[in-house]
Amino acid sequence: MIDTIILTLTKDMFQISEPDKFEPSARWALSNNFNRGLQSKQNPTKKKLLNGIYKPRLTLSHRISKIGRAIMLKIELSLPKLLFGNNFDELKYKDFLPIAEKLAVTLKEMGIITTAQILSEAPVSAIHYSKNILLTDGYTPYHYINKIKEANVRLSLDVNQTDYRNDGHSYRWHSNSYEVIFYDKIRDVEKAKQSSKRSIEKDSDLQLNLFKAFEKRNKLEVLRMEVRLNKRQKIKQLFKTLNIRADLNFKKLFKPAISKKVLLHYIETLESKRLPLLDYKTTNDKALLVDLILNNPDLGPKQILQIFGLKKVFEIVNPRELRSMFSKYNQRSWYRLMTDVNKVKIPTLYNP
Repeated sequence: MIDTIILTLTKDMFQISEPDKFEPSARWALSNNFNRGLQSKQNPTKKKLLNGIYKPRLTLSHRISKIGRAIMLKIELSLPKLLFGNNFDELKYKDFLPIAEKLAVTLKEMGIITTAQILSEAPVSAIHYSKNILLTDGYTPYHYINKIKEANVRLSLDVNQTDYRNDGHSYRWHSNSYEVIFYDKIRDVEKAKQSSKRSIEKDSDLQLNLFKAFEKRNKLEVLRMEVRLNKRQKIKQLFKTLNIRADLNFKKLFKPAISKKVLLHYIETLESKRLPLLDYKTTNDKALLVDLILNNPDLGPKQILQIFGLKKVFEIVNPRELRSMFSKYNQRSWYRLMTDVNKVKIPTLYNP
């Protein structure tokens, strides 16, 4: 479902009742005399988060438009954290009205007057879809993250596996407009207990009260997936690709069907990039060679030997790393090789 969302309100959609709650004071927004580029912010404090009090991040700013200066309010928040105090629990469609009403009440406490109706129609400038995948069979998020890492994600996207000081408990690829992240959800809370700067999530101090419950868990792990669409243009582009027809406002985007479609799109992208050759398991090199020959009568000796050698190389490096090593060479050769590899028929014993 939806986790984090950023709403953008124009001046006619809200009133500032307590400007001094912002830093610096938002009194400038109540007058006609203010400097270009000035911003006032209001963020949740660590003390309140530790006490279970969650509030959104607010940014008041102004921009020059065709009709003159326009005051804007950006509201960034995790919807499940606002409603439940954590984002292990996931939202359902029936939660929209309680969320909108609670957000209006919370904003009033922060010195902003608006209504649930206005918020429901507010434009969305960024949205993060997420899913907590429960693992109860003994497998860990680390196992699946290593399998995900083997996918041949495009080099134009910056893949980062440096979280947790290279322990390998998270994996992401991102561009300027979006990110896809997989990480060990429980371990992220454990890291937040050491330092909130080491966790992937913002406002992670809010969930530290769950730490004792995790210590008593039995074979329960949580692999979390997030798709962070950070620009409105990217949302439009993706929705067009997926044939999703919805106005980009809060109420219209609060639909489990949209969340599911977006998340599955990136899962399917991962699956399509993962070479079947990676899932062939044997300790006998001769068996591998025999299986390649018997199952692929259309391939010649040269292609068979190339694919055999590639399988052995993948025991040392993953496809993305290998492609980076050969980046100075003509990429057409790489694509031809990958086309051949994707056509290979081989017994698959395990598909992660």
